[in-house]
Amino acid sequence: MGSASLASIFGNGYRSLGAPMSLLRTLASTGASSLYKLNKNNSKTVLSWSCLGSSRRELSCLSTKMDAAQTASATSVNGYPEYHRLLPCPSHNGPPRVEHLVVSEGGPVLEYICKALDLPPMFVADLIHFGAVYYALVCPQPPPSATPEQIRIFKEVTAPSVLSKRTSIRGKTVREAQKTFRITHVDQFVEAGTYLRVHVHPKRFPRCYEIDWKSRIIAVTDSYVVLDKPAGTSVGGTTDNIEESCATFASRALGFSTPLKTTHQIDNCTEGCVVLARTKEYCSVFHGKIREKKVKKLYLALTAAPLPIGVITHYMRPINMAPRLVSEDFIKGWYLCQLEVMECKKVPWPDYVIQENYCIEDSGWPLKDHAYECKINLLTGRTHQVRAQLAACGAPILGDSMYMPPTIAEIANPGLNPFGKYKKHTSENDKEIAITEWISQFGKEPSVAIGLQACQISWDDGEHFYKARSPWWRSRKA
Repeated sequence: MGSASLASIFGNGYRSLGAPMSLLRTLASTGASSLYKLNKNNSKTVLSWSCLGSSRRELSCLSTKMDAAQTASATSVNGYPEYHRLLPCPSHNGPPRVEHLVVSEGGPVLEYICKALDLPPMFVADLIHFGAVYYALVCPQPPPSATPEQIRIFKEVTAPSVLSKRTSIRGKTVREAQKTFRITHVDQFVEAGTYLRVHVHPKRFPRCYEIDWKSRIIAVTDSYVVLDKPAGTSVGGTTDNIEESCATFASRALGFSTPLKTTHQIDNCTEGCVVLARTKEYCSVFHGKIREKKVKKLYLALTAAPLPIGVITHYMRPINMAPRLVSEDFIKGWYLCQLEVMECKKVPWPDYVIQENYCIEDSGWPLKDHAYECKINLLTGRTHQVRAQLAACGAPILGDSMYMPPTIAEIANPGLNPFGKYKKHTSENDKEIAITEWISQFGKEPSVAIGLQACQISWDDGEHFYKARSPWWRSRKA
């Protein structure tokens, strides 16, 4: 089987390759490097471009008992680890590696990837099982940073004379044919001209293997399951890993042959109530209840400073990438964010042992005698909303290594936040500079847990009502 490869450099704003925005941010912010490698497969040259970067997102400081050395201990001649299997799960995430390939001769996808990337069959089979391999019938448009060689390959495989001969894309627009889908079977046939995206280093979730999942089940009905989600896990998986998710592990714990389905999300670093549907039909039903605002969610937040009782309103920048910026003032096109602080009480700052157990990151908050436990009614549901709003109020959540640093910076230098009450910019150019400087103050995504719990969920006017166990900061075990 022959092959050709599309060399692609990721950059902000380029989405047609379908890479997760969190990965784009990681690559952009860590000075990602790129490396050509040449090898021979079936007497044809394989030109492969790899996106590399130092990972900013170590998933867990909890040491897994599994031997990660079996998956990445030795270094092969091409500079990558020696690949074996995706399990056992490593205790930390490695540097990202995403390969973009164009098939020049059709055949089984597993065989092609093995030869093109010099990877063992069992490892590639694991990647497909994890949902880390995607295809598109037609190669997506390369980014502006593409090299002449990359553009040449793209033009070669997308020339009208070439596309007109492919029966698989007849009746489709080029845009429709460029839509990416997961590869689901190792023997799936890929024809010449097919684009492949291979996430060779998927994001890992070692916490999944440390949890007693049966103990986290709150309720089981014919239509849904309510789970007390542990921190450091993904509800439904990520772009490159649908295996290590709450939906997968809860399904196995309950002995279900049909996997549970995601109805809503909470952040990986947040714990608490999530509803997983048992059928596609109920998944749609629950989505409808969310749209109709029939679902009520209460949160407990452990903050570094007190919050006033009442409704807090911000507007969130409509860019689907962390950090999420919020403004106290209305800005046209920005999303409304509202939450209600129902209670706020002073509590002891968690001791060192508790923080160690949950890998709570110290972002340098100066006073650690007392924290504040706040009960919050979430009125709108935006990604990172609670975290971003509370940090903007000067009361960041404990352990939130992304949103606490800018709060500290704003305290030290009032006016640094271009959307805060002390903003200083006077012109559009000054504002753009201020925004760039403000974003640079934000840190990395937390490793495992922060002081945030989805403590209660209810819908249909309380007909369905569920509560999570006590939050981690009240000195309990995982």
